[in-house]
Amino acid sequence: MKKFNVSLLTGALMASSAVFAQTTAITNATVHTMTEAGVLEGATVVIENGTITAVNPSNVSADKTIDAQGRVLTPGFIGSMNQLGLVEVSAVAGSRDGGDDKAGIDFDASPAFNPRSSLIPYGRKGGITQNVVIPHGGKSIFEGLAFVVDLSGEFNSVLKTSTALVIDMDASGNGSRAIKYKTLTEKLEAQQEKLSKDKKDDKKDAKKPSREEQVLSAVLKGEIPVVVEVERASDILEVLKVKEQFDLKLVLWGVNDAVLVKDEIAKANVPVVISAVSNLPNSFSSLHADLANAGELESAGVKVLLSGFAFEGAHNLYQLRFDAGIAVAHGMSYEGALKAVTSNIAETFGLDGGKIASGQRADLVLWSADPFEFSTTLDKLWINGEEVSTESRHDKLRKRYTTDSDMPRAYTK
Repeated sequence: MKKFNVSLLTGALMASSAVFAQTTAITNATVHTMTEAGVLEGATVVIENGTITAVNPSNVSADKTIDAQGRVLTPGFIGSMNQLGLVEVSAVAGSRDGGDDKAGIDFDASPAFNPRSSLIPYGRKGGITQNVVIPHGGKSIFEGLAFVVDLSGEFNSVLKTSTALVIDMDASGNGSRAIKYKTLTEKLEAQQEKLSKDKKDDKKDAKKPSREEQVLSAVLKGEIPVVVEVERASDILEVLKVKEQFDLKLVLWGVNDAVLVKDEIAKANVPVVISAVSNLPNSFSSLHADLANAGELESAGVKVLLSGFAFEGAHNLYQLRFDAGIAVAHGMSYEGALKAVTSNIAETFGLDGGKIASGQRADLVLWSADPFEFSTTLDKLWINGEEVSTESRHDKLRKRYTTDSDMPRAYTK
């Protein structure tokens, strides 16, 4: 048997631990905390072991200090309602893993997530550090289960599974949407009755619930939210009735007609996920799509979450900051827009992040100026306390095709 040198092993472990435990202080920054503290000028943020350990401490002792020189520091932006890591090229079937004809309530696409997708570094360039990934399901109204990832590109980047149950209650090409409501309520009623019966019987030898039953139970107990894709105002009201009937933790998604029933949504305390750049109706269910919708909903007291278009979002996640800027230009408050891509998403889906405060996950972005401005650049980005490269395939291609060389064009030594 080989004998290990204990002193060498101990020294190596201590050295690796010291590297991991390195403390970084970002000083002299304009910090958008997304908390009651608001915006802090000339502030200091200290991170260690993937966590924000202090904001504006009286004394700063760090292994590495970064002078922000007054630049803007925000929480990492959070994408949502897209298939990042589940699709590479939409037109290539072999690169699409977001749906299947057999998919249903318990469909979890997270095992197919590809952290090395070329779309992930591109998303980082837009300040995205986490993302809520959704499947598009199959033939059922139940699309499947959302999951959360970070954009580190590491193989352990799936942070949370079974984050929400996604349901499509929008109009379809065939059949009646009334059948969708019947299907949904019957499923929930059946599981509600089963839970009541199991509680009453209290049998120790009761049959283990199926995965589908576990998901429905979690929904009925309010342990996970239900994300319902819906557009038309009358349909939104029907979904709100279902929420009230079963006391669901509801999130509305799409909702281009939401401005017609904004007071009802606000009263029900239901968050909405919308695209800030949806300004043209794509069906008879979304006749009120408008660039001003995000601002109108915010003014009515609705918690707004901003996302891109679902099936384009994975490829255009980089643009989320510009979408937020468009929302501001059309009536949304600046603070509201920033929350709509950070803390509002984190709070709605129970994520660690979205705020700059002691104890929060250290997902941070340092910008040259206002992140919603087109001319602003991303200077540094941290995911779980680790500084991450923002170089993407686009940068590599630009370098390849513009580098001077004696070799034929597009080739470099």
